Amino acid sequence: MEPIIDGHNDLPMQLRGRYGYRVEGLDEPRPELQTDIPRLRAGGVGGQFWSVYVPGDLGEPEAVVATMEQIDAVYRMVAAHPDDLAIACSADDVERAFQSGRIASLIGIEGGHSLATSLGVLRAFARLGVRYVTLTHNENTSWADSAVRPPAVAGLNDDGRAIVREMQRIGVLVDLSHVAPVTMHAALDTAFAPVIFSHSGVRALHDHPRNVPDDVLARLRDNGGVIQLTFVAPFLTAEYRAWMVAAEAEWERLGPPPRPADWPRAPRPAEDPATMPDWPDPDPLTVPGFASWVAANPRPPVTVAHVADHVEHARDVAGVDHIGLGGDYDGTTDLPEGMGDVSGYPLLFTELSGRGWSADDLGKLASRNILRVLRETERLAQEPLWPRPS
Repeated sequence: MEPIIDGHNDLPMQLRGRYGYRVEGLDEPRPELQTDIPRLRAGGVGGQFWSVYVPGDLGEPEAVVATMEQIDAVYRMVAAHPDDLAIACSADDVERAFQSGRIASLIGIEGGHSLATSLGVLRAFARLGVRYVTLTHNENTSWADSAVRPPAVAGLNDDGRAIVREMQRIGVLVDLSHVAPVTMHAALDTAFAPVIFSHSGVRALHDHPRNVPDDVLARLRDNGGVIQLTFVAPFLTAEYRAWMVAAEAEWERLGPPPRPADWPRAPRPAEDPATMPDWPDPDPLTVPGFASWVAANPRPPVTVAHVADHVEHARDVAGVDHIGLGGDYDGTTDLPEGMGDVSGYPLLFTELSGRGWSADDLGKLASRNILRVLRETERLAQEPLWPRPS
């Protein structure tokens, strides 16, 4: 199996919430997380886009600060594990990391609110090594429509189109996960370089608002971009999504214990991160009545075959040169059986091989397609701003 480049992993968010941004010890098993270096190795991951996510309902200035902290966490994580991880800002950097036996660490911003509607902020992030920006998260921005909110600007307004053009001018990938179909089409109308979906499913198999319609997949083929298929269970099957909606309704009816905050604060300058309070998710099975509800309403099975079905549909519509993988590990707890952490990728490749996929096509899915998009984006950039090796 060729090295995998995964499009989306939320470990930096977990480092903030659980550990006050402490980055040590990821070279040892961390069962409380879905990601650690031993399991990345077991999963065959050779490159990872680390998501530097902050909530979409933060004010824009606050979002910029929090995104800077997330980027800093990625650099500190790599510095703490130099034998295993390497910052990558270009396709050549990724290939050098492969050759050195390290995991290429790329950075993707999950949500255009982190730009504060500023091209200067975008360019500053690009100079820090950010290689993609997802145009929205789950909230609309003033310039782009999200998949899960009523449209406000018919996809993109003039500011949005200018941001897309500037991203591509400086070599930052336009990521269309999380946006509405009208935004997907508007971005494709504007784009002059390939775009990506960093972690999405296909809508023909499950009509979830986070999934991508076939007419967009056909345009993605013509654009030269890549959809990185995700492993998030409610995006894969209607049955699991319906169960999750019902479970959430029952959870709210029972009155779950509140979290301390929706977004954990970062350590203050004089504060020892080790003394910070944890940011726990309440264990649903400890809420009276919920365990019995789950026993009476078991989770519908979601398997690697469901993931493979989405991968194959994207291949059939967009073409085998336009697919990749974006697991969304450490950003969801709802994952297919046997794929609950980053060691699970080989299960998917075994499934696809059993369906007759060639080694060449599996290599395209694993990393070659997204590497091609990185390289083509660099070629078309008029003023690439990411750091160059000295």
